[in-house]
Amino acid sequence: LANGTNLQEAIDHLVHVEVKRYPLGTHRPVGKVVQVLGSDAEAADDLDIVCCKHDLPRSFPATVIKAAENLPSKVKKTDIKKRLDLRNILTVAFSKNEPGTTNSEFNDAPQAEQENLSEGAAENEFDPTSFLSDPPVERALSIETLKPGRWQVGIHISDAAEYVQPETPIDREARKRGTAAHLGDKIIAVLPEILNERCSLLPDTERLAFSILLTLDESGELLEYEIQTSVIQIDYHLTYEQAQAILEPGDAEEHPLSSALRPFLDQLGAASQAARQTRLKRGAFELNLPDANSHFDDEGELGAFAVAPPAQSAVSELVVLANQAVATHLQALGVPAIYRVQPMPDPADIQEFIKLSNNLGGELYLETEEEVLPFDFQRFTQQFAGLKSERVLTYLLEDTMKPAVYSTTPKPHFGLALSEGYTRCTSPLSRYADLLVLRVLQAVFEQGRSSRTTRAKEKVDLHHSSCHGQITWNVLPPDLHHEFETEFASAVVHLTERERVAEDAESDLQGLKKTGLMKERTGQTFQGLITGVQSYGFFVEIEVRPPESDILRVEGLVHVSSLKDDWYEYRSRQQTLVGRKNRNQYRLGDRVEVQVKSVDYYRQQIDLVAVGGGSQAFDDDE
Repeated sequence: LANGTNLQEAIDHLVHVEVKRYPLGTHRPVGKVVQVLGSDAEAADDLDIVCCKHDLPRSFPATVIKAAENLPSKVKKTDIKKRLDLRNILTVAFSKNEPGTTNSEFNDAPQAEQENLSEGAAENEFDPTSFLSDPPVERALSIETLKPGRWQVGIHISDAAEYVQPETPIDREARKRGTAAHLGDKIIAVLPEILNERCSLLPDTERLAFSILLTLDESGELLEYEIQTSVIQIDYHLTYEQAQAILEPGDAEEHPLSSALRPFLDQLGAASQAARQTRLKRGAFELNLPDANSHFDDEGELGAFAVAPPAQSAVSELVVLANQAVATHLQALGVPAIYRVQPMPDPADIQEFIKLSNNLGGELYLETEEEVLPFDFQRFTQQFAGLKSERVLTYLLEDTMKPAVYSTTPKPHFGLALSEGYTRCTSPLSRYADLLVLRVLQAVFEQGRSSRTTRAKEKVDLHHSSCHGQITWNVLPPDLHHEFETEFASAVVHLTERERVAEDAESDLQGLKKTGLMKERTGQTFQGLITGVQSYGFFVEIEVRPPESDILRVEGLVHVSSLKDDWYEYRSRQQTLVGRKNRNQYRLGDRVEVQVKSVDYYRQQIDLVAVGGGSQAFDDDE
């Protein structure tokens, strides 16, 4: 084994195996043990288990590190000359956490150990240099009042396309990884740490950027916009918690940045609220999910807005509007692009949801049985808001939604109620698809044709929305246009798959953390909510508060065989288990008291037994 472990001593241990040859005919499969994880699943590190299970890279090749180190560390004067200079505009970066020292465990190690780890890490071995402790700061916002009731909002995105050139070692590695995986307090990054540091939008540092400048009126209508390569300088960095403290000062001392940033945040809030009203008017909806936690300031993995604190919602609203503007611009230019699309839910699934919701006190219906509209979802969420069963109904509604995917064709996006295409370009350090969109814009600005012929006197502005409807020629050179088309066609399936892998890995790590936590609580009782009922038992969501941590919501199964007091019948239409004799029932949305019976850590299974709760069935329940 590469790390020197004696395999004889690892018998019955959990290991990570790399398949060298699959079975063929009489030939047996051949594999290589690349890492011994531990004597069993509980002895192994959670992060190791998840990385091995999903084959996530835990080190960057030396060629990639070297290429990143050779990139310029400062903005050059020649770069500034050919860009829009926005350094004098008040610009604020936002994130969930304070930007700290990334890779603190690695950086705190002795220098000799650091060199050994970064240079000598074997392939597939744990390498701290591959993990970030803090996500890069990829976008910042500015806002100016043009006249009463009209704003110019700037969404400024780190220009990763300037540093990550096509078919370089950095580019090939980023394409392979696809998207960053957020595993607890560690991030498996798309780009090496040194490059993230050079591109992150940090205070008092000049950065190359793409700036999307949106002109909005007080009704939220997007009047015009332009997209420019720019140079910016961040004045402040705020966490969403800090922004909220400035907007809603409590009894404590006023935040030190209140006087400087309160007007800025008030303007940003007003503009975002206007944009939100426009989004809601076209039928978009918001889901009130207790654990909605997107790693990006946009529509997130769900494909739709989830209820979030006001400061975070304000940023997300404007970021999504910027992405929407870029999609519209790329279509108007007639150039290849990567779009984010989300199909409508299956009408049959929605009809089943309506039946269940009506059993739980809702009075829902579809306008038409042939199709489902975002307006239907908006109406559903408004109708069951405040009901006792709101959380369960929200979970059920979420389950009917289809996953969003990447496509080279602009198609509808259900969660955002967009019929003409949507793209994402605001996280180019964390999502390779976003980087590709910026690359197309860069090509348009550098090589695009602004008129039909070179002799034409009138030219269009390829940066501005005023060119829409005026272009009757191919903007990009034919060879470059074809190159982008070919690359994007081969990339969309891979990038969608990489996002699914990252989501599954994040879910797995959460599952291991939760089962580990519940194993320590075996025998304890909890109040819970029935979130699903099947013929073999019912699922219960319970809330656990670990020391010095937020509430965790954990789901376990009460198996029907553990219900000893009666023989229980399953009624699928009502999602209910009903006792034949005592008429006690366990129904979707009921509150129950359960005891933790056993926990299977590796399979992430939590077995519960019911010790109280449920409800009484009546004749009309049959």
